[in-house]
Amino acid sequence: MSEIFLGLGGGSGEGGERQVLRLDRANRHGLIAGATGTGKTVTLQTIAEQFSAAGVPVFMADVKGDLSGVCMAGSPQFKNAAILESRAREIGITDYAYADNPAVFWDIYGEQGHPVRTTISEMGPLLLARLMDLNETQEGVLNIVFRLADDEGLLLLDLEDLQAMLAYVALNGTQLALKYGNVSKASVGTIQRQLLALESQGAAQFFGEPALEIADFIKCDDQGRGYINVLAADKLMRSPKLYATFLLWLLSELFEVLPEVGDPEKPKLVFFFDEAHLLFDDAPKALQDKVEQVVRLVRSKGVGVYFVTQNPIDIPEEIAGQLGNRVQHALRAFTPRDKRAIKAAAETFRINPKLDVEAAITELKVGEALVSTLGDDGAPSVVQRTLVAPPRSRLGPITDKERAIVQSISPFEGKYDTRVDRESAEEVLAAKAADAAATAQEVEEKGRDEVAKQERRSPGLWDGIGGKVAKAAAGAAAASAGSILAQTMQGKKSRASPKASAASAAAGTVGDALGKAIGFPGLGRFARNLIGGLMR
Repeated sequence: MSEIFLGLGGGSGEGGERQVLRLDRANRHGLIAGATGTGKTVTLQTIAEQFSAAGVPVFMADVKGDLSGVCMAGSPQFKNAAILESRAREIGITDYAYADNPAVFWDIYGEQGHPVRTTISEMGPLLLARLMDLNETQEGVLNIVFRLADDEGLLLLDLEDLQAMLAYVALNGTQLALKYGNVSKASVGTIQRQLLALESQGAAQFFGEPALEIADFIKCDDQGRGYINVLAADKLMRSPKLYATFLLWLLSELFEVLPEVGDPEKPKLVFFFDEAHLLFDDAPKALQDKVEQVVRLVRSKGVGVYFVTQNPIDIPEEIAGQLGNRVQHALRAFTPRDKRAIKAAAETFRINPKLDVEAAITELKVGEALVSTLGDDGAPSVVQRTLVAPPRSRLGPITDKERAIVQSISPFEGKYDTRVDRESAEEVLAAKAADAAATAQEVEEKGRDEVAKQERRSPGLWDGIGGKVAKAAAGAAAASAGSILAQTMQGKKSRASPKASAASAAAGTVGDALGKAIGFPGLGRFARNLIGGLMR
């Protein structure tokens, strides 16, 4: 199998030419566009299942929930079966039969599939800075945080680790400046606010372990069929920033991990990004530049990227120019913007003297599209009005029971389902804070000279602010036996032991001081980031 059959040209008398997508040109990317209800999802499903049959793994985001049916064979009893079978006969498919496809379900929230996670370290400071639209100074602070974590052997796995490191850097800016450069508390506060915005969209579930191994997206079953990786995105679409974060990370990770292969006989992996406009809406220019760079370069890694969107002008021109294979379903000319989109779409195709492309775009029926793909010489084919081939798998969503059965036979069952929270930056910094508070309590009870004879509890990273912590801790320990931390963060009296109360009060004092320093007086989250699970 060297090509994917898209359909038969002939809707306007072009002579019934087969419209195909060559596998050796499939990594030149593509676009599937059209108004709601014109057949984009069915076209996507048709192409995806043929990629799978050719041994090419596929990733696609299931925005509406109806792509999950790709794992089940269609049926003559399905309400649209007669239409599908009629279309197959009309375009000359003599071996049309219903068939299923190997599929794996994923879900960032872990509700409808295996959880998808990555770590803060794998995301990296550059990508995070661009996602949060940080300026040069703020990006510099973020780089200091990552560099300090590397130098001290601290793991940055989840958002709590990054927030704890930011809190530490803000408190120790003067000491760190000699080695890493100046740290602005205002910049730290800005980064924290951006992290809170990400967290409010569910990013806390995306960052953590076990992290996704990219190789698990590039697998075939025992019959040689590529797995179709279906990301449940119906809930994710309500968090567009998180959706864009995930997509950009995935493309960047593929670019970093996969070796150069040039132009292979078939792609190693094909991506379909539905509702692609969300990747670019309100995105900073730096982020668009990063997407463009990855799309340009990931082709040589054997990865094809296909954007699926309602309006072709949703895709920035710099990126649209990289999309060699195009399937354009109908567009409606209800507004001036719609008319501009139709004109722009028509101008991107190679001219067919027998076809008025601009008029045809508004006349296409459901299941019809204008198709142009790259030929064996790399040039785009003349645009043809095409009857699109029907899928062989089920149209529409599967049931919860069917999803559970598919998941039970997943090759990754049990690998990602349970979150792991190993010791990382947050826990280490919390331990340092706890040790400092305990030391301050001992100073109160035994005196400084006696405590000085003891071996240090936590040498290393915390030493730079040991004096400040001890001072804050001592002041808190001398306060009344009521727990300051419990009163300020929980609104109730502490039932802990006096020693635990003193340690907790000291940590709370340090956290409050830090919150004020970076512009968030009394913000409980910063205090919690510093002490982690101190009192658990």
